Amino acid sequence: MLEQLLQLVILFFIIFDPPTSFIVFLIATKNRSILERKKIAIYAVLVAATISFAVLFLGEKLLVLFNTNITDFKVAGGIILALLGIKMVLGQSIVDEEKLKNNTGMAIAVLIGTPLLTGPAAITAIILSVSDFGMMLTAIAITIVLIIATFFLYNASFLQKYLGMTFIQVLSTILGLIMLAWGINFIRAGIGF
Repeated sequence: MLEQLLQLVILFFIIFDPPTSFIVFLIATKNRSILERKKIAIYAVLVAATISFAVLFLGEKLLVLFNTNITDFKVAGGIILALLGIKMVLGQSIVDEEKLKNNTGMAIAVLIGTPLLTGPAAITAIILSVSDFGMMLTAIAITIVLIIATFFLYNASFLQKYLGMTFIQVLSTILGLIMLAWGINFIRAGIGF
């Protein structure tokens, strides 16, 4: 069980991708006070948590509502993960950071919460993980990753000063490779290879 939990934490860390959200957060909140940054960080994680746990509890019902099954969703989710992984490896941003700079704090928080932390890839991974590992283990893994994301965003000023943007970008590229591999794994599982 501990090994499965570790696998899920790694998977969700890669998919939620706190380092990329951190970079976007720094750019979008560059001219804001530390107190404003901290408020935006907390709100962003609350948005991500709300979406994550809603999908956790309603995931299978959503599949039925949209008249699809877990096998089809694995293939579709795998494609999404693979595409996002490719973007991360190539250093491309998932959102336009320049547009974020002029938004209100709450708008920035919502955009960090979704689609960055909990976008289509995270929703897919949550539904598939509940199917493969169960709701409890998936919930624990999501909670751990959201705590890590909170740490990254809440301490953005401190981390930027001591880690540097280059380190965070290199980490994001490595995580993109792993996300690409998970995407291929989901596609293979969905088509039965």
